Amino acid sequence: MRISSRWWVAPVLIAVASPVAAQGSGDWTTYGGNDWNQRYSTLKRITPANVSQLGVRKIYQTGISKLGSFENTPIVQNGVMYVTTPYNTAMAYDLNTNKELWRYEHKLGTTITCCGPNNRGVAIHGGAHVYMGTLDAHLVALDAKTGKVVWDKEVGDPAFGYSITHAPLIIGDNVIVGVSGGEYGIRGHVTAYNAMSGDQVWRWYSIPAPKGDPTYDEKAPNGWWGTWAAKAEAHDLHRDIAKEKADSAKYADAWKVGGGGVWMTPAYDKELNSIFVAVGNPSPDLDGGIRPGDNLYTDAVVSIDATTGKTRWYYQTVPHDVWDLDAVSPPVVVNVGGKKAVVHAGKTAWVYVLDAATGKLIRKSDNFTPQENMFALPSEKGTRMLPGANGGAEWSPIAVDPTLGYAFVAGLHQPMNYITHTAPYEKGKLWLGSAFVAIPGEEQYGLYSAVDLKTGKIAWQNKVPQPMMGGALATATGLTFTGEGNGNFNAYNSKTGKLLWQFNGGAGCNSAPMTFMHGGEQFIAVACGGNFQLSYPLGDAVLVFGLPKRAMAKR
Repeated sequence: MRISSRWWVAPVLIAVASPVAAQGSGDWTTYGGNDWNQRYSTLKRITPANVSQLGVRKIYQTGISKLGSFENTPIVQNGVMYVTTPYNTAMAYDLNTNKELWRYEHKLGTTITCCGPNNRGVAIHGGAHVYMGTLDAHLVALDAKTGKVVWDKEVGDPAFGYSITHAPLIIGDNVIVGVSGGEYGIRGHVTAYNAMSGDQVWRWYSIPAPKGDPTYDEKAPNGWWGTWAAKAEAHDLHRDIAKEKADSAKYADAWKVGGGGVWMTPAYDKELNSIFVAVGNPSPDLDGGIRPGDNLYTDAVVSIDATTGKTRWYYQTVPHDVWDLDAVSPPVVVNVGGKKAVVHAGKTAWVYVLDAATGKLIRKSDNFTPQENMFALPSEKGTRMLPGANGGAEWSPIAVDPTLGYAFVAGLHQPMNYITHTAPYEKGKLWLGSAFVAIPGEEQYGLYSAVDLKTGKIAWQNKVPQPMMGGALATATGLTFTGEGNGNFNAYNSKTGKLLWQFNGGAGCNSAPMTFMHGGEQFIAVACGGNFQLSYPLGDAVLVFGLPKRAMAKR
């Protein structure tokens, strides 16, 4: 949706009062809504009884010159909304006046990305600084009031394919950020920087080194070779372990270009002092013949000590992945049956519930998108397998309603053929090592599912006409919100899955929504700017929905 001015206010907008500062009182101050990444709001002004009255109250036009996947979740603190766009423009809007306060356009250097010029948001520290990762793999600290650069650090060399697309995470006085680039032969990592100075505090590598290397990881005593797992839980991976072991000396240095990007914002638990990250695919993406072993810690959920940056535990969903079924949707912490758990929605189409203290699997859900021919090996003629390389669940964040014990998952159904071919590593070049190709004429669609974390059963499921990418929001009144590639933005009853409200934003609503309080009112916001990867209609608008005056008066 494009409107000529950079901001627009619907005629029904009412005067607003001073903002509420504390997150618990209505601000949305971190990408996942809280440290646990639950995307769950305790706000109760918008309910199943009045959600049908929601209307557009504000539209913020970013006015950027180049469009791309608009995957931002806005941050709101002290009456200001912070938004980022494709190609790394950050801006701040005054929620009282609806005027742009400042704009920072990062001057990009070398950029090498697999899946579009994406950015998913900022982190904010103490109300003083905001932080944005960039496509040329920089972490930039900005003054929250002026947008002026405070410091700028290169996190990885973009010429080798390093980039940053996710929103950073604040833990105390540290800013935590990972890197993308697993399709280009990077060695992935997560780094903590001092929020004030920008000095590096620690760095954790997603590809563990062998003994003798300074970055050796004691939790992976055999390096990235791992334990040579023949199965993913009960599922045969059809690996030739003997051949892999025989080839390990030949490819002894494969870990140095092993991939393992960290696409999405981690979760954090203060009690355990642990960060929980999801690690992406190995490099080359689909050719396992030149990277023997389990390829740790790719396709894994990993617990990292927040103080030292040391590994505590890992759970690998797909050892030696040759299907691009990597772990990308951000982990979430939740109490399940009296036990603190980490929940991850996989590209495999299973939701994994892990013990937060140990990483042991508590349960794996029923599949939330169709599965067929699981873990069949790619071939020269092409091997059909479901889910396809996008999932399952792609990067889309889940939302968790802790009162119901439901996780809300946006899923994709895209039948694909996996075709083998070999390609050598070249610096900065896409390094897949095979191909995954959508099967012409086969139906593609999306499934929005409520997964019962207590049982692993699918509580309800709704089909939409296009594969889903963007994410979810849940509220304490029993609502869950998500968007579609055709521009629909939907509100469902969290318990039953009944569609209660829908609005079409004019461009794909392919971002994770959020909610906040301002001036005594609750608002729902979502970026509707489409998706480059799935060719959904592009735009540049953040839509802000609220109840009309009469509904507020009758509340």
